[in-house]
Amino acid sequence: MLTQAVILCGGLGTRLGTLTASTPKPMLPVAGRPFLDTLIQEVARYGFDEIVLLAGRFGEQIVERYDATQVLGATIKVLVEPKPLGTGGALRFAADHLRQEFVLLNGDTWINADLTVFAQHWLEAKRKDPALSAQLLLQHVDEPGRFGAVEFDQGRVTAFREKDPSAAAVPGYINAGVYCLDRKIVSAMAPGEAISLETDILPGLVEKASVAAFPARKGAYFIDIGVPESYAQAQRELEEERRKPALFLDRDGTLNEDDGYTHKAEDLLWKEGAREAIRFANDAGYYVFVVTNQAGVAHGYYTEADVIAFHAAMKASLVEIGAHIDAFEWCPYHPEAKLEDFRQKSPRRKPEPGMLLDLATKFPIDLPNSIMVGNAESDVAAGEAANIRGILYSDGSLLDLVKREIPKRDNINVD
Repeated sequence: MLTQAVILCGGLGTRLGTLTASTPKPMLPVAGRPFLDTLIQEVARYGFDEIVLLAGRFGEQIVERYDATQVLGATIKVLVEPKPLGTGGALRFAADHLRQEFVLLNGDTWINADLTVFAQHWLEAKRKDPALSAQLLLQHVDEPGRFGAVEFDQGRVTAFREKDPSAAAVPGYINAGVYCLDRKIVSAMAPGEAISLETDILPGLVEKASVAAFPARKGAYFIDIGVPESYAQAQRELEEERRKPALFLDRDGTLNEDDGYTHKAEDLLWKEGAREAIRFANDAGYYVFVVTNQAGVAHGYYTEADVIAFHAAMKASLVEIGAHIDAFEWCPYHPEAKLEDFRQKSPRRKPEPGMLLDLATKFPIDLPNSIMVGNAESDVAAGEAANIRGILYSDGSLLDLVKREIPKRDNINVD
C-alpha cells in the first residue's frame, strides 16, 4: 500500500506571464480557489496519509497555506528548495523525507484517473519484477507530437519521442505527469546542480526496461494549467469535469458486521459484497462516502482516535481489491451522552442530513443522481432530507443492491 504522495510545485510558470509574477503557478485560482487546493483533495481522497509539497519560487506562500494542515486525513508537509533544482533535483533535495515507494505528481496538471488502481498496479508489477524503478501514467491524445510521445510494449515503457508539432496526427500516448517511484532512483542521483527527472533520469531507466506503463482510459480528462489557453480552459471545465454522483453509505450494519458499538480494527468483518460494492461504484464513476453515527464516543465506550483507526483498517482492506472510500464523516454527538463534551443535539447526527450536506460543500457532487444506502430508517431519512434518494439495506449482497441502483458508466480507471 502506497501511503505517501509527493507534488512538484516549483515550476516558474514563465509561459503564464504576469499571472505568476507574484504567485506560484499551482496556487493560481481556478474556479474560485487555488488549483493546488483541488489537486490536493483529488490526491487525498485516495487514502494517502501524507502529502509532501516540493515548493520553489514564492514557496513561503505554499508553506503559509498548507504546511502542517490536514486534508481528508492526509497530513500536508511543505519543503522549499533553496534554488531551482529541476524535477529530479527537487526529489534529491527531499530525499530524507521520501518513503521507500511513493506517488509523484506535477502541481500544475490533473488527470481523472484512479490513483488507488494506479498504485496497486505498480505494487503488483513490482512483486513480479523487483528491478522496476518507476511507473508512468500515460494519457491518450490525438496528437502526441505536440507533447512528446511515449511508446510502450508488454507493460514496459520502451521509448520517449521528442516533441514534433509537424508530425502527422496519429493518436498515441503521452506522459501524464503522474508516477510511482522507488526511492532508489533518488539515491542514485549524482550530486550537483539542477537535474530533470524526465530528461536526465527516466530515459536511462527505460533503457534498462525498468519503467512500467499504465495507460489511462482513452478520453480521461486531462488539464495542464501551465499555458494561458489551458489555464482559461480549466476555469471553464474543471469543476464540471469533477462533478459526479455519490454513493453515500452507512457503516455499521451496512458495510461491516455490527455487534454493538463496533470500533476495534481487529473486529472489522465486512458484510457480504460490501468491498466489491465500493469497487463497483468507484469504477462506475461515483464518489463513495461513509456517513456514520458514532454515539459510542459520546458514551465513553471508545474515542475518536479509535474511529480513525477503524477507518484506516477499512482503507487498507479496500486497497487489496483496488477500491477506496473518498471520505469518511462521523458524528460523535448524542443528546443523552455520558460525556458532557459530546452531549448535544447535532445537525450531523442521522436522521439529520448534516454529514451529507457538509460533504456537498467540499466536493462537486451531482446530488440529484446520488443515493444513500443504510440499514436503518434514519439513514433513509437523512438522505431524503438532503434531497438524495434513500435506500434501505436489510441484508444479503450489498454488491447486488448497488448494481441494481447504479447504472454502470464508462470505467474511469483503466483503458
